[in-house]
Amino acid sequence: METGTAQKMGRPYVYISRTESFSACHRLHSPYLTDEENRETYGKCNNSNGHGHNYKVEVVLRGPVDPKTGMVMNLVDLKSYINRSIMDALDHKNIDKDVPYFKSTVSTTENVAVFIWDRLSELVPHGLLYEVKIHETDKNVVYYRGDVQ
Repeated sequence: METGTAQKMGRPYVYISRTESFSACHRLHSPYLTDEENRETYGKCNNSNGHGHNYKVEVVLRGPVDPKTGMVMNLVDLKSYINRSIMDALDHKNIDKDVPYFKSTVSTTENVAVFIWDRLSELVPHGLLYEVKIHETDKNVVYYRGDVQ
């Protein structure tokens, strides 16, 4: 059996991802701004009745390939983690009213990405979660890799 270059040098690190879609509505409105400032900042996204999106979220893991299983993680497990931390929490929900995290946090896609990261971090084995990417629309995409300042 021949060994590849990556295996000769150590365990290869591979990126794997799973993509899911969810539908949710929200209203961009900050409790730290006046009503006028909210209208100026968020425009039509500050509509008092909210608006909806069909979000596409991609979860990317990065880790060593297990020599016994040949996997970074079993994708069946990743699917389960995504269902528990994303789909159950956000799909067909009013983000501002149904998700306690957003009672005091503006439901921008940036903050939704942080919320998803934090939820997934509780389930995915330490060090494997690499990136959460959310397509709010075909043109608006947010990436989060757990960075904090």
